[in-house]
Order: sequence, then structure tokens, then C-alpha cells
Amino acid sequence: MIGIDVGGANLKVVDDSGVHIHYCPLWEKAPITDILLPYADAGCGPAAVVMSGELADCFTGKVQGISFIVTAVRGAFPEARFYGMDADFHDHPVPELAAANWLASADYLHSRHPDAILLDIGSTTTDIIPLNRFDNLIGLTDLQRLQKGFLLYTGMLRTSVATLIRSVNLDGIPTPVSTEYFAASADAHLVLGHITPDLYSCDTPDRKEKSMQASMRRLARVVCADLEEIGTNGAHQIAEQFWDVQRDLICSQVKKIANSSGAMEIIVAGIGAPLFALEFGCVNLTNELGPAADALPALAVREVAKSRNAFSQMRK
Repeated sequence: MIGIDVGGANLKVVDDSGVHIHYCPLWEKAPITDILLPYADAGCGPAAVVMSGELADCFTGKVQGISFIVTAVRGAFPEARFYGMDADFHDHPVPELAAANWLASADYLHSRHPDAILLDIGSTTTDIIPLNRFDNLIGLTDLQRLQKGFLLYTGMLRTSVATLIRSVNLDGIPTPVSTEYFAASADAHLVLGHITPDLYSCDTPDRKEKSMQASMRRLARVVCADLEEIGTNGAHQIAEQFWDVQRDLICSQVKKIANSSGAMEIIVAGIGAPLFALEFGCVNLTNELGPAADALPALAVREVAKSRNAFSQMRK
């Protein structure tokens, strides 16, 4: 069986051979079927699927996005089953399929870690999921999760630096930042050594190289400067101050949800897991799940489908 997570920017696959992450931005006419066909040809099916890419602005609404994704996946796996916000599997487009990938992760993990908060920080978003309140999670939309603080729209790669900081101190001088999309969180994390260039898996803001020097040049533009004007030290200051704000935002919200839910454990997954495992002194799911922790919803929907015999039930 193959597990598939169709996000707005990445298509993640977990099969018997391992974990496969494809940069596949839906707003650029993503070739979902073409990417998945080699897996189908290799006999990786049946396919259990979750999605969050239906929100991409190339669609007029979520219903259109869901239909597009279902059709594209079924172009490679005609018998695919799709996990929904009702914690059930479906064989056709229904509104419940919208943004159900995080619930699949919770469904898989809540019996393994019944008293935990799951922090899953990816390229674009951060999920903060009280696994000890699983029954109360079923049916929550992304709007409701934003309102409850279970979803933060900040991630390790694709967050515009200017969304979190309005000014920086450059050698002690308060300096407002430009709100143009000059630099991304990936630039800050690359400069700080939190990620390597090979983990910079999304497009850069200027569509140029993914090197330390290029990232520092993009960070300099945040304050309307060339790198030569502020120097490498100035670029590092911008990166550090962005990280301070991002880290504090995420950590404070995790603590708030842990207090309100009564959870006694924190577990972390996603590309940001190593950083936040250190911050909280907690369990990094990579140690438990291996590389699949970076594609947790794809792994989760696969395992949930297996445990429920989802495909045999749908045939009845």
C-alpha cells in the first residue's frame, strides 16, 4: 500500500521502499498524475490519500480543489481512497476531504502517544495537535484550527520573513523592513545552519541559487540593502531576529495548548523537528519512525487505512 499527502507545495509519498518528497506547487499546474504514475507502474497500490492543497489560490474554492486533486490522483490510482475530516475514507470528492492530513497524523499517533501534544512543523505551516483530545478534533476545519491556535501559518521554508518581523535592529539601529517577498524562512534557517541547501526544497523568492551567499543577499533586501551595505553580520542579525520571533511564537502556542489540554508529553515531527526537540527537550519522532516523520500524514494515512481494512470495506 502507498500513502500519499497532496499539499499545496509538496507531494509526499510513503511506500515499502521509503519516503519520497516531490516539490509540486499546485498553483503552477502541478503534474500530480505524472509524478504518481511511476509508483502505480511499480505496483505500489492501493493508494490511501490525504490532502491540504485544495486551498491553493489557483482554485476558485475548496470544492474545486478537492475535485482536481481526487481526479489527478485517480489518474494514477483509480481505486484510491481519501481520508476525510470525519476520520473516514471516501472514494469520491466530498467537502470532508479538505485539509484532513493533520487529522490522519493524529489518528495514527493518538493511541501510541495518548497524553501528548504533536508539534508538526513543515515547510509552510505548523500543526499543534492535542492527541489526548482526539475525539474533539474530528470535523475541525482549518478556519477553526486557526481560531483555536492548533494551526500556525509559519514554517521552516516558505514563510515570508516580513510576515513575522516589522523591524530589526542592525548594530543597535531600529530598522523597518520591506513587506516585499524578498526572503523566506528557508533563507534565515540556511544562514543559521538549521537546514542544509539540499533541504531548501521550495523555490527561492528570486528563483536563484540556494547557497549561503544567495540567502544572505535575499535577507539584505529585506531592509532594502545589498549585502555589501550591511555585511554578513547584518544578514545574520536579520536571520537571528526572525528565528527569535518564529521560535517564540511556536513555543508559546505549544505551551498554551499543552496547559489547556492537560497533555503531559510533547512529540515533534517535520523538517523542524530537530530544532524543536532541542527547544522542548522532547521526543523527535524521527527516532521512532525514521525518515517517514518528515512525511507524517502520508505515513499515517497508509497505516490507518491498513488498520481499518479501508479498501475491503469500500468494496462491500
